[in-house]
Amino acid sequence: MTGILIAIHVAVCIFLILVVLLQTGKGAEMGVSMGGAGSQALFGAAGPANILTKITTVVAIVFMITSLMLAYTSGHQSQSSVMKDVAGQQTDQKSE
Repeated sequence: MTGILIAIHVAVCIFLILVVLLQTGKGAEMGVSMGGAGSQALFGAAGPANILTKITTVVAIVFMITSLMLAYTSGHQSQSSVMKDVAGQQTDQKSE
C-alpha cells in the first residue's frame, strides 16, 4: 500500500512542477501590452490561464492528500509480523 502511495505521490509531484512551469508569471501582462514576446508564449497571451489554474488546484489538492496519507501511514506502522510464530535465534557472545 505504501509503495503505491509513494509512486502516486512522486508522479503528482512531477506533474505539479510541470503545470506550474507552464503558467505565465504575474508580470507577463505588461510585456504583452508593450508588444513584447510574451504574447507568443506556448498558449498565447491569455489562452489557457483558467484551465491551468484549475489543473494546478486539483493537482495541489491531490499532492496534499497523498502527503497527509504518507504522514499518517509512517506514524502508524503495523506492529504485526509475518514471522510471529517463528522463534528467533539467540546468540550468546561471551566477552573475554
